[in-house]
This record gives sequence, structure tokens and C-alpha cells, in this order.
Amino acid sequence: MTFTVLDYSIFALLLVLSSAIGLFYALSGNRQRTVQEFLLANRNMGCLPVALSLLATFQSAVAILGVPSEIYRFGTEYWFLGCSYFLGLLIPAHVFIPVFYRLRITSTYEYLELRFNKTVRIFGTITFIFQMVIYMGVVLYAPALALNAVTGFDLWSAVLTMGLVCTLYTTLGGLKAVIWTDVFQTLVMLAGQLAVIVVGAGRVGGMAHVWHLAEREGKISGIDLDPDPFQRHTFWTLAVGGIFMMLSLYGVNQAQVQRYLSARSEREAKLSCYAVFPCQQLVLCLSCLTGLVMFVYDRQHPLVPNQRPSSYDQLVLHFVMDVLRDLPGLPGLFVACLFSGSLSTISSAFNSLATVTMEDLVRPRCPGLSESRATMLSKLLALCYGLLCLGMAYISSMLGPVLQAAISIFGMVGGPLLGLFCLGMFFPCANSTGAVAGLLAGLAMAFWVGIGGLLQGMGGTGAPLQSNSTVLPAMGNLTTELATTLLPPMGNLTTALATPLLTPTAAPLRGLQRFYSLSYMWYSAHNSTTVILVGVLVSLLTGPTPPHTVDPRTISPLLPRLLCCLPHKYRQRLCPEGCDPPQDTNHSDSAVKPKGGIPNGLPRPGQEEEQEGEGQGYIRTAGPPVYALQETSF
Repeated sequence: MTFTVLDYSIFALLLVLSSAIGLFYALSGNRQRTVQEFLLANRNMGCLPVALSLLATFQSAVAILGVPSEIYRFGTEYWFLGCSYFLGLLIPAHVFIPVFYRLRITSTYEYLELRFNKTVRIFGTITFIFQMVIYMGVVLYAPALALNAVTGFDLWSAVLTMGLVCTLYTTLGGLKAVIWTDVFQTLVMLAGQLAVIVVGAGRVGGMAHVWHLAEREGKISGIDLDPDPFQRHTFWTLAVGGIFMMLSLYGVNQAQVQRYLSARSEREAKLSCYAVFPCQQLVLCLSCLTGLVMFVYDRQHPLVPNQRPSSYDQLVLHFVMDVLRDLPGLPGLFVACLFSGSLSTISSAFNSLATVTMEDLVRPRCPGLSESRATMLSKLLALCYGLLCLGMAYISSMLGPVLQAAISIFGMVGGPLLGLFCLGMFFPCANSTGAVAGLLAGLAMAFWVGIGGLLQGMGGTGAPLQSNSTVLPAMGNLTTELATTLLPPMGNLTTALATPLLTPTAAPLRGLQRFYSLSYMWYSAHNSTTVILVGVLVSLLTGPTPPHTVDPRTISPLLPRLLCCLPHKYRQRLCPEGCDPPQDTNHSDSAVKPKGGIPNGLPRPGQEEEQEGEGQGYIRTAGPPVYALQETSF
């Protein structure tokens, strides 16, 4: 199918408006002259734009292609993932946001230094950078490759256009531009998906007919209560395992936490988390309905009758282009929808990477860095990561089958980082040695299971794709596995990579083969639990941290309530005094430094108040390893 002038115009309009938003915020207001404005939008965003940005951040183009293909192949069972959204968003609102927000931090990993020490902070930062650098090249290259295979849209023109436009508005406009472009791009994504569903359903007899035929063909799944964690998808796998996946994304991921911290108050940050819930349900519903409509349309109008596509993500694009072929402008709208998914995800990666690099690696080593130089350096970091993204996209094009391992690495890292933060917030006895040991053990376990499953899957024999087949394809095609494995929003990129290929004659799995077949939805739960168990055990063996030396601001306010049934003497040993600080509701200066420059006026345990030194960041004195965050004057 060829694009018309109108299609190209709509696509170009997306890029122009996205760039214009970046230019607007670069030339208006304070013109991104401070680090706080560039990295945190001056901590003055409302809940609605923050909520839509939270949604757009992990609604990548790969997910737009992947979820419909999942429904097309396996039916609506994946829809039960929506059951995990409630707790997956409620827990971050009441566990993680209060801690991060009241500490007044910029990088999530500043928390790790406050709670443990600088070594743990560096370990967390490097892990996150490693994770995101690999991801951003893949999420830029793979959708462009799929689009090129179906529409003939020039591959490297698409890659360069997305990469350069995204780098432009992220570098010029900072987080505020990223958030508002996310809002615009979210609306474009919803419009593109809705257009496909409405037109497609209309051509096959309406949505009622789609549902009836899908039900007759067995595509409407019931509730599978099988508790077996080795089953790819069951109700428990999706509804419970999905909670941990959501926590790793919406609880501790820098890209999301940075948006919470940009809200004008803690209440606004929590409201934005609540507002994401119906938005996520809507996006999941649209993606699943797209898959059902595609299934019924393919039965009535075979999409590629002479030759099946080499991957299911291409089938999604064949469907979209066939349905919209007689409606000039709508194919361009869907391509804009697809590119919006990539732009929103990549821009978030650029901004979050620039933030952690600046706050965790540069500032601690250059404490005297002036505000203007720090801001300029932050912009240069965003620019460098944008160029690095283009380089990673080029490397992705050369990796071939090795890229599948690179894709898996992203999904393996989220769980251990979640476990590290939970270890700090809920186990005051944990020390820095236990934290490092737990993180390394969690990463080792994640790579063991993930890569073991990947190699086992690559050793399998894939069946050729048949119409409406439920057999997983062979793993030789990059876009197949990327677009069909990234089914959660951005999340575990190991959907089918970490599970053995499902063939009709597959032999029963035993031993390590059985272990490697653990459902990808349990990865975050499994790996985060490993971090906590190893971290607590090593901490107890090496000498637990005395409760009175733990900064109470770094402990979750929910911990005293969770321990309320224990006798007082045990509760006193397990929970430091004062770990339920007064609630901070705004960003005014009086709320920031009411007492000796310490956020919320909380004295540091076992320390006297100290004089501030401009640009010093963290202040460490002799004695127990207790840290205080000093807010810099922006």
C-alpha cells in the first residue's frame, strides 16, 4: 500500500507539533534555565498531564502492535491483566510516592544513598542506565522495521526522523515539553486505535458480530484458575504476577517517579497515579478489541491470501492498511499513532537517563558546579543520549538473533530494582552489604532464568504460521518476537522469549527445562523476592542496621501499620521511631526547609543540625552511616 499526500501530511503534522511544543517551552517561562525546571518541570505540573504522561511513557509502539497480535493468537485471556492495574497503581500511590516525594529527591537512586550508602546508589544507577540504553535503541528500530516490511516506508528515514525530532524537543524543552508532548501523543494513539476498531468492525458487521464470532471460535477466554506458575497465562499469572510487573514500572522506575516528583503537591502526584487506572483500562480495552476485530476480519477477508506474513506484528499492520485503504488520511493517522508510541517512550528514556547521570554521577563528583553550568550539562546529556539512541538503533539492525537476548535483558532488570527499593523501605535491619548482595543475586537469578529460557526457546522448532494459529513462530525473526513479546506496557520484554516454544508435540519439560519455563509474568515477583530474601539474610549475617540509626524518612509510612499487631518491644526493634513523617503537600520553601535545611523539618537521627554548604548535596559526618539530603536552591 502507498501513502497519499494527506497521509504524509498527517504524519508530518505530528512531528511538527511535537517539535513546536519543545520550542515553546524552550522560549517561554524561565526558558529551562535551572536544573529543577529542565529535569522536574519546576515541580509545578497538574495531575492530568502527569497521568497521561505516565500512560504514554510505557505505551510504546511495540505494545500497540504486540497486544492485538496476542489476542489474535491466544484469545482474550491477556485481558485479565487489567485486574492487576488496581493494586499495581494503588500501591505506588501509598507506598512509594510518599517516600520519594517527601525526600525531595530528583533521581530515584538518591534514595539508595540516603537509606544505604553511595555504593548502593551507584549500583542502582548503573543497572538502570544499562537497562534503558539497550531498550531505547530497540524500541526505536523494531517498529520502523515492521512498518518498512509492510508499507514500504523507508526504514532509516523513519528511524532518523523519530530519533532527531525526539532529541530536539527533549533537549530544548526539558521534562515539561516531554510531558505535554506525551499528552498530545496519547490523544493521537487513542484516535488511531479507535479509528481502526470503528472502521474494521463496521466492515465485518458490527462489534456484536465480532464478539459473537470470536466467542464461537473460542477466542473469548474464561477465567483459568490454574495456580501453576509455569503456565504462560492464567488468571493468577496475569492478575497477581502482573501486580509486581506494574510495581517495577510505576513504583520505582526513574521515568515514572520523575513525573510524580514534577507534580505541584504530593496529593497531585497521588491523583495522577489514580487517574492512570481508567486510562490503562481504556488502552488495554482498545488493544484487545483491535485483536478481536483483526481475527474476525481475517476470517472474512484473508489479509494476505497468497503468503502468510513472516511475523504477527506485520499481520497487524497488514490488517490496518487493508481496513483503512479507502479512507485517505487514516493510514497516516495510524502511522502517527505508531510513531507517537515510540516518541513518548524514547523521550522519557532520554530525560530519565539525563537525570540519573546528572544527579547520581556528575553532581556528587562536582559539588561546586554552578546552576547555569549544571543546566547546560543536563541538556548536553539529553542530546548525547539522543544520539546514542540512534547509534543503538543501528547496532540493533546488525545484531540479528543476538538482539533477542538484548531485548530480554530489559525485562530482567525491573524486578531486582523493585526488590532493592522494597528492601530499603520495609526492612530497617537491611544494611548496604545486604543490599548489594541482594541486587547482584536478583540480577544473577534473572539472567539465569531469562537467558536459560531464551536459549531453550531458540533450540526449539517453530511451526510455520497458519491462519489463526496458536502456535508460536520460530524465533528467527526480530520483529516477530519483539512485537509479540512486549505485551505489557513497555514492561517485561520477555513474554515469549523466556518461555519454551509451544508446539503441539512438545515433550514434557523436567528439571531445569521446567524451571526455565516460568511464566514471564512472574519474573518481577520472583526476582524481587530473591533480592529481599538474600538482602535480609546477608544483613543479619553481617550485622543488621540498628533501628535508631536509620533515617525514618526512608522507611515506608505503612510499615508501622503493618506491624501494629506485634508487641511493642518487637515493633520497636523492627521499625525506627518517627518513620511516619508529617505529610508534605506542597513545594513551597517553607515546606522544604523549615528546620535547618532538612526536608519536612525532620532531624537526622543521632546528629545535631549542621550548617548548609551551597552545592554540597549530601552531608556525611562521623558516626553511623546516616545521610541527610540537602535541597539545593534553584
